[in-house]
Amino acid sequence: MNILGISAFYHDSAATLICDGEIIAAAQEERFTRIKHDHNFPLNAVKYCLAEGGVGKTELDAVVFYDKPITKFARIMETYFSVAPKGIRSFMMAMPLWLREKLWIPMDIEKSLLKCGIDMPKEIYFPEHHESHAASAFFPSPFESAAVLTVDGVGEWTTSSIAHGRGNKLEMLSDMHFPHSLGLLYSAFTYFTGFRVNSGEYKLMGLAPYGDPVYVDVIKDKLLDIRDDGSFRMNMDYFGYLDGLVMTNKKFADLFGGPARDAESDVTKREMDIAKSIQVVTEEIVLSMARYAKEITGENNLCLAGGVALNCVANGRILQEKIFDNVWIQPAAGDAGGALGAALAIWHIVKNGPRTSDNINDKVSGSYLGPEFMAADIKEYLDEKGYSYEKMPVENRGAIIAKILDEQNVVGHFAGRMEFGPRALGNRSIIGDARSPKMQSIMNLKIKYRESFRPFAPSCLEESVSDFFELDEPSPYMLLVAPVKKSRCIESKVKRDAAEMKEWINEARSDVPAITHVDYSARVQTVSPKTNKLYYDIIKAFEELTGLGIIINTSFNVRGEPIVCTPEDAYRCFMRTEMDYLVLGDYLLEKTKQPEWKEEGDWRGEFALD
Repeated sequence: MNILGISAFYHDSAATLICDGEIIAAAQEERFTRIKHDHNFPLNAVKYCLAEGGVGKTELDAVVFYDKPITKFARIMETYFSVAPKGIRSFMMAMPLWLREKLWIPMDIEKSLLKCGIDMPKEIYFPEHHESHAASAFFPSPFESAAVLTVDGVGEWTTSSIAHGRGNKLEMLSDMHFPHSLGLLYSAFTYFTGFRVNSGEYKLMGLAPYGDPVYVDVIKDKLLDIRDDGSFRMNMDYFGYLDGLVMTNKKFADLFGGPARDAESDVTKREMDIAKSIQVVTEEIVLSMARYAKEITGENNLCLAGGVALNCVANGRILQEKIFDNVWIQPAAGDAGGALGAALAIWHIVKNGPRTSDNINDKVSGSYLGPEFMAADIKEYLDEKGYSYEKMPVENRGAIIAKILDEQNVVGHFAGRMEFGPRALGNRSIIGDARSPKMQSIMNLKIKYRESFRPFAPSCLEESVSDFFELDEPSPYMLLVAPVKKSRCIESKVKRDAAEMKEWINEARSDVPAITHVDYSARVQTVSPKTNKLYYDIIKAFEELTGLGIIINTSFNVRGEPIVCTPEDAYRCFMRTEMDYLVLGDYLLEKTKQPEWKEEGDWRGEFALD
């Protein structure tokens, strides 16, 4: 049975195909359109998934959309009526989009399938938004049974939920409702500190270690009423998202000593302290939610999804507090993953499709679920364009790339199937030497063209993770933050001050300084030969060469650009930046040997800064 899952119209639109419960393909629309967080109907992702699965004209059995549009529309209308006459401008902007697109989803699906040469199936389903998130977290997890916690901005009405997964069943137990939302609360602070909502939340998380939690009491006293179970009520007098086009208002600004920071302006001590404070409060709430989920389910396993599950610092705290024995986080935890959860919910819950688990291995195949380009296709592209390349012998591939990294070069690594979700996990990655004290600055300023305070993540051999970090379990999806091993750390000699931020950032804090954040932590990816042998072989060869089985891994893109999808995307990004080498499958390209790269105008104008 072929089931197509779709998420669309808010951010990170995506499509997923499952066949008899097996995940065949999944991809975000942004990778094809090159529009970051593309919210439009995922026509290209649908085409890819159906082609990957070899689905014929009459072979699609069901389509599933990841939420209930009519219920969401009713919530939006009720919200506007409750604040009228305020919010009229927002209302007038939202209504045309709803009346033109969002209420006609079955027609959009039928049109897109027609363009793919596929007949519209008789069955179309609309599970609830948080049911889709919960299904995306539990059904692909390794566990036979688990507590399931989903936390995001808002679905129809729900903003967070607790469910209990057992076998092929999922029981929704409790939820919290709009406008009280941890996701929207965090986004409000993202907006106020000058970053983009639904895009810059990870920057706020990365900025937090630079600050002090001086506003925690203000947040708790003025903005929130937090209960023991992690639920809370927000004081909406301070927020603008009910009746305006902004997340916070003047009253909020007065509470924090002045207006919101202008985007791209200097980050001050105030923004650092605000970031730290809301991160501390977020972690407190998430921990309380997790404890309550444990209490009402009695489970030792926890599954997480929803946009807030991408807060890897909070995830790390759940592990450190040992609330659960095991934690599994959906790698595409945000709205993109809702497409996967929606399809799985129908297969298991509606169709009573079987589910197996071994409490060890998950079902998402390392999250490598996107397009792959064969060697012949890559060679044809390179030859047609006249680009210079060498073919690496398969048996020496890892050693060749490791040597290039050891020589302090930055490498764009493009191989295998593209990752599903926001993290590059080796197949669409830019990699470098984690030992280099200069590598973080080089990558931020010369490769990624992004803010200097943002940290880089390590990829390390799965079996060696405890040699580098206070972590003794796999973290394959780069969704856990852990402290760097104390024996590797170097005591800071730089004053914790915004005025010294540049010196502070560039200070070596461990013997792997390029991946050690200012608070001596790192967002860890462990690499296993079971899910990605090509990438594992590079790191293993680097270990044999240097003694350390760890490298830097950041996504293969520049700021504001989606992660690269095709060889053409990869080559273009390679030539636009100061990367030294590009790996396309088994082909190695050296920058100095490439033809002169010419473009009209400044390419940076193509991408809206995130």
